[in-house]
Amino acid sequence: MSIEPSPSQVAQFRELIADRLGLQFDESKLGNLARVLVRHGGRDLAGYLAMLAAEPRPFEVLHRLAVDLTITETYFYRNNEQIQAFAEVAMPACLQARGGLPVRVLSAGCASGEEPYTLAIAAREAVGAGSAQIRAIDANPAMLAKAEAARYSAWSLREVNPAMRERWFVRDGAFYALNEGVRRSVRFERRNLAREDGELWAPGSYDIVFCRNVLMYFRPDQAQAAVARIAGAISPGGYLFLGHAETLRGLSNDFHLCHTHATFYYRRKLHVGELAPPARPGPPASTGGPFLPLLPDEPAWGDVIARAARRIDTLAVAAPTAAGDPPAQPDLRHPLSCARKEPFEPGPGQAGTLPQPHADDPDVLLPKAVSLSQSGALAAAQDICHALLARDELNAGAHYVLALCCEEGGDNPAALLHYRSAVHLDPGFALARLHVGVLERRMAELEAARRDLAQALILLQHEDPSRLSLFGGGFPRSALVDLCRVELAALGVSL
Repeated sequence: MSIEPSPSQVAQFRELIADRLGLQFDESKLGNLARVLVRHGGRDLAGYLAMLAAEPRPFEVLHRLAVDLTITETYFYRNNEQIQAFAEVAMPACLQARGGLPVRVLSAGCASGEEPYTLAIAAREAVGAGSAQIRAIDANPAMLAKAEAARYSAWSLREVNPAMRERWFVRDGAFYALNEGVRRSVRFERRNLAREDGELWAPGSYDIVFCRNVLMYFRPDQAQAAVARIAGAISPGGYLFLGHAETLRGLSNDFHLCHTHATFYYRRKLHVGELAPPARPGPPASTGGPFLPLLPDEPAWGDVIARAARRIDTLAVAAPTAAGDPPAQPDLRHPLSCARKEPFEPGPGQAGTLPQPHADDPDVLLPKAVSLSQSGALAAAQDICHALLARDELNAGAHYVLALCCEEGGDNPAALLHYRSAVHLDPGFALARLHVGVLERRMAELEAARRDLAQALILLQHEDPSRLSLFGGGFPRSALVDLCRVELAALGVSL
């Protein structure tokens, strides 16, 4: 007879997992957590939970839990764009910085070894054997044992072309055995990313860190602490690669955002407070084909939004205060919301009337840049956005306004790059995702457009009202949703 854990026991189990392993699970995962608790706790759930909470920590028990709680599916050359950036940008730069000494690479959350072995192969292919020393860590002992065995199925090698498979693997029955030299270049260790570890995170230990699809499991405070440890362990100028769905926004200001090879990654600042390098438009994620024309009967919706956006009032001046008191923080949402009810014709000069110290506040500068861009003062808006990004280059809103300015100026590839930067930094940014999809459709990136517009349609229905007021050009949510549906219909998507 199976034992059903109580809701309070499942909640305690979830809190212990977050504290002990750094893994975060939302309410949709409670059923699975209950099953894992029963599987490991048996008939004495209360005793098992007490043991997990005890000091010293029961590491063997925690590592067995990690087997059931972490996703371990991976394969060689997963997200190949990042592997190309590693081999063609990060490795050469770090080799030069180290004067030719081997580049020190950490693969955090390495699972069954496909990622660190891919990095070892890519480094050899790009710059030769002995160019990289790779350390691979994971909390899951079963996966580490598989990694050290280095025997993989054809499914794990599905992204490896036949020539590379021939160079680096030997057929071993139903499996492929990895080249012995590549195996020896990777050192595997069982470590817990959620814990302080002075040896693992010694300052300047690594030149390149891959930590893909790990932070997504952490609580925000644990993710911030983990990134701080990683940042301290990466040499200045070194590189950090996260999963495609992960971002440093809200977690760290120690890195520059980089974009090459149709992917985003990060470079450690050379010193504290270093300003962002000048923005340089990079290649779009796909060159695609010629621009697609608008539908014959559809309006030039970008122009419509731009005209409607001029109805949005500029920021209100902070309310007067008693002599000597600092001015109150202006409420940005109220004037923007009210502006949708009145026929405003703002001029760029009005946006510059905010009092100090708020005139230099990033939360004030961004709406000011929006107002300037919508008034046609594109150069002034871009100057503000570049100033914002010099202070906080992970500011998704600044990238979005820069994209608007680039699009208005006819530079669609640069606009697409900035829209994609905004989406990468803030995956829930509905309007940025909508613009990405529309530009992708016009640039004949049809599959990407279908994917991004479908995601935008979902996000728009939950977008924060104040952000719609600021960035939505005066359009209500319903109109933006309808626009998204029109774009999807143009791509043949039935809704």
